[in-house]
Order: sequence, then structure tokens, then C-alpha cells
Amino acid sequence: MSETRILSPDDLEAALRQIGAEQYHDKHPFHALLHHGKLNKGQVQAWALNRYCYQAAVPRKDAALLSRTHDIALRREWRHRIEDHDGGGRGNEEGGIERWLVLTTGLGLDASYVVSTKGALPATRFAVEAYVRFVREETLLEAVASSLTELFAPKIHQERISGMLENYEFITDDVMRYFKRRLGQATEDADFALAYVKAHAHTAEQQAAVLNALRFKCSVLWAQLDALYFAYVTPGLVPPGAFVPGKS
Repeated sequence: MSETRILSPDDLEAALRQIGAEQYHDKHPFHALLHHGKLNKGQVQAWALNRYCYQAAVPRKDAALLSRTHDIALRREWRHRIEDHDGGGRGNEEGGIERWLVLTTGLGLDASYVVSTKGALPATRFAVEAYVRFVREETLLEAVASSLTELFAPKIHQERISGMLENYEFITDDVMRYFKRRLGQATEDADFALAYVKAHAHTAEQQAAVLNALRFKCSVLWAQLDALYFAYVTPGLVPPGAFVPGKS
């Protein structure tokens, strides 16, 4: 699809969804292994530990976005995302980071070790910080558009819930509550961000930037799985200082 002509809002949405269909990280072979019970416990631990780095960075990137906008309506809508991850919002419920630690603790990882991120892969750190920097430095429209991977998140969350519960005896219903809560949250967040992008991307240049922002975010998620696959699946080369199953 050409990005030199101005797209209608519906055509822009279709182009965004096409990027997800082609580039979202649910196509990565690591996820096929994870969801179909092909990983051992140590490999699942490595995934959960590294993914914590991303979860912990989400409220930081959202705070960076909030600090940049003078749009009260956008701030009002966006700030609940921080509460959703940090907790203390909507009925004072636990946040997504707490729920993720329920998962890592249930997998046998020490919470303080996970929170320290000392065992994370170098590529995980670089990818996560690249995302935070993107939201902080690129245009506000691009920052909002980069969140649109949430359009595709409910499907992967549902696959993860059913697949991991079915295929791993060490996975319980309780430790999957992060994904269950995100089924609704991600849909609400994506609906708002999509409507915002469709309403504010008026020029061909803006629309191209929006599409590239989503491609960038897909790459951030894909790069994290590349690192996991290389370190913990094949060839199995864990970088110095990173988490080693059974030893860390």
C-alpha cells in the first residue's frame, strides 16, 4: 500500500491492521514453543524474567507521553495506563507489574532478583529502552501510534492463557491473572489510541509516520524474542551475567 497518498481514516486503520497481521510478534517461533508446551521450566522462567523489563518500562514510557501533551482529554485518558500497571487506580486494584511478579514468583523466581533486572539479556534492555526513548523523543502522534500493538494483544493473551495452562503442569490459573486482566484493558486502550490516530493523522507524512511507529514497536517486541531464542533455545548462548536456569 502506498504511503505517498492521503488515506481515509478507515484505510489508515486497515493499513495498521495489515502491519499487525504481518509483523506482530505472535508469529515468532519462540511464541509457538511457549504456547504449545515445547519449552522447559527454565526457558519459561527466562521469558518471564526478561519480559518483566518491558512491563516495568511501560508506565515510564506512558509518563513520558503525559509530560509532553497539553491536551487535557488525552492526559485524562492516558494516565489510567500508568495506574493499570503501577496499581492504585480503578478501585485500588493491584497493577500489572504486581500481577507479573505473581507469575515470576509462581515460576520459582525470587521477586527481588526479577525486579533488579540483573538477569535480563542485554538485547532486552536495549529494546525496552529504545521504546521508552522513542515515546519521549518522537512526535506525540507517533508516540500514541506506537502503542497500537495492543490492537493485536488480546488474541495472543488468550492463546497464552489456554496454551500455557494446558501444556505446563507448573502453570496455575492464578499466575495467569496478568493476561486475564489485560484482555479487557488492552482492548479499551487500543480503541482509544486507534481513534486518536485516525482523527489526528491528516497528511500523508503523518500517516506514514504512524505506520512506521507501529512497525518500530513490532520490531521492539520481535527483538526481545530473538534474544530469548538465541540465548535459551538455539544455539543457547547465554551472555555473561544473564539469567542461567538452575543457577541464578
